Amino acid sequence: MRAVLDRARRRALVLFPSFVLSFVLSFVLCAAVAPNAVHAQDPRAAAAQRVAREWLAIVDKYDAEASWKAAGERFRKATPPALWLETIKRDREPRGALVQRTVESTGFGNTAADLPEGGSYALVRFRSAFANYPTNVEDVTLEVGADYAWHVIGYVIR
Repeated sequence: MRAVLDRARRRALVLFPSFVLSFVLSFVLCAAVAPNAVHAQDPRAAAAQRVAREWLAIVDKYDAEASWKAAGERFRKATPPALWLETIKRDREPRGALVQRTVESTGFGNTAADLPEGGSYALVRFRSAFANYPTNVEDVTLEVGADYAWHVIGYVIR
């Protein structure tokens, strides 16, 4: 019986250093890789993405009037309600129900094509899958309004 216990202790002493070494190496590896792997999200990105998703949820219901009203002033001035209704019927409805939507990227700038310089703009790009079209890219352009909130001012689906 004593010989069995001695063998078990010797085996535990041999395994213990390798366990400790594995643990230490894992910790060092995680510490070295983690700073590059995980970053806290920019609060501006979270806010812009939230507004874009809320607005797209209205578009997903094919509610042209409500989505037009929920868009920013620049969008409403550039796009008459009748044109927006036509756009949703032509470009969004045939794709069918939303299956999945994932943020691909969010970028910020003070200039954007066809927009005045000095604004505060965001472009949120989504990878989206719809019932009839599984692979899509949706770009939602937003700007910070006078109320310091994000507002949708552009939408492209392809």
